Amino acid sequence: MERIGIAASKVAKGNVFLYNFFVVLISFLFSLFIFFMAGSAIILALIVINRVVAGIIPTNLDKGWTLVTLVCMISLTIVVVVFNLFAILKNIKLPK
Repeated sequence: MERIGIAASKVAKGNVFLYNFFVVLISFLFSLFIFFMAGSAIILALIVINRVVAGIIPTNLDKGWTLVTLVCMISLTIVVVVFNLFAILKNIKLPK
């Protein structure tokens, strides 16, 4: 989280408004990257689990796993948003 502030301060060069803007921008972009990477891993894991379970219990990926996928993605969204807010709140600077 500290690295976000270091990167933003190097880009902003002393301007508090630009520093805060870059903190939010870097945090948002990194959170978006993490969301897509973790989300794709979750979807891939659910597909693999579905294929393994399909041999034992006949299920349909579209109907039976929609709720599971929705719960997993909502949980991931909440976790990413909370960590993003913590990162922004830790690095934000108020003008004097």
